[in-house]
Amino acid sequence: MTKATAIIVGANSLLSREIAKQLASQGVELALLAQDPDSLQEFVDSLPTQTHVFPLEITAPQKIIATLEQVWEKLGGAHLVIVNTGLNSYDPQLPWLPEQDIITVNVQGYAAICNTAFKLFRDQGYGQLAAINSIAGLRGGPSVAYHASKAFASNYLDGLSMHAQRLKLPITITDIQLGLLDKAAMQQSRLWLSPPDEVARQIIKAMQKAKRKVYVTKRWLLVAWLTKLLPEFIYNTRHWRTKAERLAAKAEGKK
Repeated sequence: MTKATAIIVGANSLLSREIAKQLASQGVELALLAQDPDSLQEFVDSLPTQTHVFPLEITAPQKIIATLEQVWEKLGGAHLVIVNTGLNSYDPQLPWLPEQDIITVNVQGYAAICNTAFKLFRDQGYGQLAAINSIAGLRGGPSVAYHASKAFASNYLDGLSMHAQRLKLPITITDIQLGLLDKAAMQQSRLWLSPPDEVARQIIKAMQKAKRKVYVTKRWLLVAWLTKLLPEFIYNTRHWRTKAERLAAKAEGKK
């Protein structure tokens, strides 16, 4: 296998497509796994390198495993597997079904992908597994299952990295800790939002440098540091409201 090849699991998102676009510009052959593969056809046709598209059934771990093995065989192996899957929701009533869906996708589906990719790299003798996670996993939060699932995701990569070291194999594990981009977008914060192409560029640069863990964009490292340091009585009294809601509450208080 001489030509660089990469598999992107969860290719429907804007960030995944931007990563694919930048990798393709570097001559990397791609395999994209997406829940809605037909919607990617126009995008795939625009890429300068050979690109294959496969369906992704993220809620069915056994089907995920079978698909990854099929993709691997078709490509003749891969240098890089990028995992960008995740489900999030927030309901103050904490109904069980959304929590269950998050656990199914973010824990079971994610683990099946990472476990299978690692085994394929082990048999191949080398490779890089990179997963796009979130600093939401540093502590619990209002989206209870989501925060917990991201803690699981990061710890799962820790274990795989330790296992690669025990096997003495050149398998690189890269944990990409994204900032709270959904929250920043909800609050319309220009300071903490970055264009998708810049986010993708920093992710690719970190992978090329074989980083074990990286915060993207870099400014979120400060937030991660503060999140870990905040005492419980301060962390648990933060207000999870949009900018509009905060302004409305402030105006109401002046009446």
